[in-house]
Amino acid sequence: MDWQTTVLTFDPPIHHPTNSPTRHMNLPATLKYTKDHEWIRIEGDVAYVGVTDHAQKELGDIVYVDIDTLDKDVAQHDVFGTVEAVKTVSDLFSPITGTVLEVNAKLADAPETVNSDPYGDGWMVKISIANLAELDGLLSAETYGELVGA
Repeated sequence: MDWQTTVLTFDPPIHHPTNSPTRHMNLPATLKYTKDHEWIRIEGDVAYVGVTDHAQKELGDIVYVDIDTLDKDVAQHDVFGTVEAVKTVSDLFSPITGTVLEVNAKLADAPETVNSDPYGDGWMVKISIANLAELDGLLSAETYGELVGA
């Protein structure tokens, strides 16, 4: 075959809004969210906290989670730790006031769990709830979705 007569054509991928990564963002309606991209799940008088699906996608591959606030009191909006991705480090902000009761030990050996299961095994801390009224100021899944363009 003569190389001068060979023509290669590539069709660009067809972009459909429904195939956009933000359209498939996972935003469980049972959780509350913050403008800082943390989520919170209430179980009795304890709250599980982690980063949202949007946040983990923006950060990229997470390689290290550093939380040194175990057994410490944190105020709403205080930094309770950091998450390190390949190209950046980001602070983690507490959505509520309380005491950090537990840090997810699984993340020490498998920080990538935050990427693969941000709302499940990728949770970061359990915090006691000191002020129930703070929960009213958190965002619904719908409101958070509007904030991030989902």
